[in-house]
Amino acid sequence: MKAFKWSERLIGRYLARNVFHRKSLVLCPNCNFTGYECDMLVVTQDLRIIDVEVKVSRADLRKDRVKDKWYHWWDMEIDGPYQPGGENKRRPREWPSKVWKHYYCMPASIWADCLVAEIPDVSGVLLMSEVNGQLVMRPVRHARPCRDAERLSPAAALDVARLANLRMWNAFDELDRAYDDFSRQRKLMGAQGA
Repeated sequence: MKAFKWSERLIGRYLARNVFHRKSLVLCPNCNFTGYECDMLVVTQDLRIIDVEVKVSRADLRKDRVKDKWYHWWDMEIDGPYQPGGENKRRPREWPSKVWKHYYCMPASIWADCLVAEIPDVSGVLLMSEVNGQLVMRPVRHARPCRDAERLSPAAALDVARLANLRMWNAFDELDRAYDDFSRQRKLMGAQGA
């Protein structure tokens, strides 16, 4: 029997259609609106941001914790005037910038309870499985909300919606290019066979 092939797109599509579709105004893949890339940025109906990181390998999951989005850098109010050559001030942060809730979503096959230590305490964990040809999601841990996360302004929410709309049209362009490439290859194969 062929092993099930997980991908970021497959998991993202499931989450968009089955988990966040009723709770959100906008879903945007690979979005940098927060200042750091979110695999899926969700704008809730009350204009809060949910950041979902989709992981398809343990190595990818382990790398996430050292990303800049989990750290504060030099800040004039906290660190005082910047001094060139001075200490690089990098302090951990609980939530990524602007994010109300943060989740990791991954195949259940890569999950192990020992990985909990590598995931921020505030982050939720969602596990995906394939059961009889159907995708199933199971929450392991719910995300803890950041009480300090500000709601988006209506204008900012529209900016995210505009970006999501553009991403959809870009996806159509990619699909058209793939179809054109496939058609060219079929014609070439037909010409070679004649």
